[in-house]
Amino acid sequence: MGVDSEVYRLVLVVHIAAAVVGFGAIALNGVYASQAHRRGGAEGAAIGDANRAATRGAALFVYAVPLLGIALILLSDGTWGFDQPWISLSFLLYIVAAGLLGALVIPAQKGISAASGDLGRLQTKVATGTAAINLLVVALLALMIWKPGA
Repeated sequence: MGVDSEVYRLVLVVHIAAAVVGFGAIALNGVYASQAHRRGGAEGAAIGDANRAATRGAALFVYAVPLLGIALILLSDGTWGFDQPWISLSFLLYIVAAGLLGALVIPAQKGISAASGDLGRLQTKVATGTAAINLLVVALLALMIWKPGA
């Protein structure tokens, strides 16, 4: 098919859209967690619940991103390959970002709804994890644009 085919372009659009929707929804987790903690009570709980729901939905898009990336590599007819440094590094950074989301941010969000005394610590975990994910996404974006080693 190649990178000039309509199928490749369609998968590329879906890949980019999944990244924007998924990581975009997660980008402000720290802000929402801070607001939930600051406002407290029913209002804070509602903010926290909405943030958790948005994160759960966004995670589905985040998890689709590498699958679509693999499809793009396979559809490129050799233009892109798993042996290219920018692709290998992109997968590595994605794995770290997804790991932070699944192992730190989401569990801390769940804990916020159940905790009473550890809210500050859990909010810090959400904010720190989200900040790290955001930095990784910027690095991923740079790799996707400049494609070092391509």
